[in-house]
Amino acid sequence: MPSAEAPRWTAYANERLAGEGYRRGGGRAAVIDLLDAQNCALTAQEIEDQLRDGERRVGRATVYRVLDELVALDLLAKVEIGDGLTRFERVFPEGTHHHHHFVCRNCGKLIPFEDDELERVLRRIARREGLEMEGHDVTLRGLCADCSDSV
Repeated sequence: MPSAEAPRWTAYANERLAGEGYRRGGGRAAVIDLLDAQNCALTAQEIEDQLRDGERRVGRATVYRVLDELVALDLLAKVEIGDGLTRFERVFPEGTHHHHHFVCRNCGKLIPFEDDELERVLRRIARREGLEMEGHDVTLRGLCADCSDSV
């Protein structure tokens, strides 16, 4: 059920799409709303499954077309964690949101995390090495709490 006020990323994405001449469409809106409700990256199949489970029927071709459009407009980033699947994650305006990922080697769970100190260290390394850092991705791997408890 949509709220009276659009979530921040939804509004940002719709503004960018309108500025590029894209018309509003039900399938696109469903994908954008679903992505805005996520805290981390999803595969195209997970997006399609969640839309179907939520009773919003969106065809596979529409899901892929919308994902391609959003990636082309830098509204989504492709996230590769080494399992052969491409995941898609919202991109926010510069400086408003950024997180990294932990991947469990046992169950495959993808866990987002933020760390201000890590961000400071990465900027310090870039300065020390004379680099102009435009972006970065950090993926930690190991066992999640559930899997390490069962070992």
